[in-house]
Amino acid sequence: MSTRTAQVDDLRLVAAPSAVNCMEMFVRFTLAEWQLKPLLDEAMATARSLIAAACRSVGSTGSAILSVRLRLRDDHLAIEVEGDELGRVPVPESEMPRRHTDIVTLDHGGKLMWCELPLPTGVSAGEVSLPRRAQKSTAAGPPTADADPQVMQRVLTGLNRHEPRHGI
Repeated sequence: MSTRTAQVDDLRLVAAPSAVNCMEMFVRFTLAEWQLKPLLDEAMATARSLIAAACRSVGSTGSAILSVRLRLRDDHLAIEVEGDELGRVPVPESEMPRRHTDIVTLDHGGKLMWCELPLPTGVSAGEVSLPRRAQKSTAAGPPTADADPQVMQRVLTGLNRHEPRHGI
């Protein structure tokens, strides 16, 4: 894999059947944002194969967490799935013919499955139109000014509305 990253976006998921649907929304949104819609079908199929293999490798060990990452590098899009509990379950060759794919063990003991897709002809990672985003806050705090107060109130009301359980 190349080491020159122009853009990266990631998502953390629980290794469950719903992971595929969540990953598909993430890939669709990110590629639309990066204006790489010509790669959408191939990227979705590749990511679907990687997530399915990751979920198979984790099996029924509980609630393993996976990180799905899309990375623009040089002349390709790298799709990565990382997890601490990933086994060595390869993606079937028939699902990704002629693609540069691998599974590697990371320094912290987790594993990283990845696949590279070439960018459209004549496009490099540095030429992809990237969105400008505000800096993400890492500290939890009160809702920001962009949050709709009515929506926040409905969420808080819904969270506070629970039936007390007997015997608890």
